[in-house]
Amino acid sequence: MKRTLLSALTVLVASAAISPVASAVEPANFNIQEARLEALDRRTKNSVHKLRLEHLNNQTKAIEDIQAARLDALDARTKAIDNIQEARLDALDARTKNSVHKLRLEHLNNQTKAIDNIQEARLDALDARTKAVDNIQETRLDALDARTKNSVHKLRLEHLNNQSKAVEDIQAARLEALDARTKAIDNIQEARLDALDARTKSIR
Repeated sequence: MKRTLLSALTVLVASAAISPVASAVEPANFNIQEARLEALDRRTKNSVHKLRLEHLNNQTKAIEDIQAARLDALDARTKAIDNIQEARLDALDARTKNSVHKLRLEHLNNQTKAIDNIQEARLDALDARTKAVDNIQETRLDALDARTKNSVHKLRLEHLNNQSKAVEDIQAARLEALDARTKAIDNIQEARLDALDARTKSIR
């Protein structure tokens, strides 16, 4: 393209330099040369215009290529940034999940520990109540055992007293019976003696 432009300019300059000489030598050919120069000027202008259009098109294409390359690079950087941000968000999400999981575990452990403490306190209170009930029952059993022993002792004494009274009653009855028999024997002997004494007196 540059070579064509330079050739056209060279021809134009050469024509302009030769034209005065030709006019001096051949005035009759002035119109022909002028027509040729105009035609050459038009062709040169057309060539220059085409070259400019081609150069402008080339520049436009180069600019478009540069812009496309820049857009591609921008898209690549944008995509890389998006990937980095996505990776960061994934890492942040993972850390957040881990933190939430840790917090949940800690909360669950605290709840479990609180429940264990409550259950332990309840068991201690239950043990204390059970021990108090056991002590009360043991005291009641001791008192009942003491009362039972006293009652049994009283019953034994009463039974023994009843047995002694019965024995005494039996012995008294036996003594009375013995006294009665003795008195009867005494009466019989006395009657016999009286009878014997009466017989003895009558014999005399």
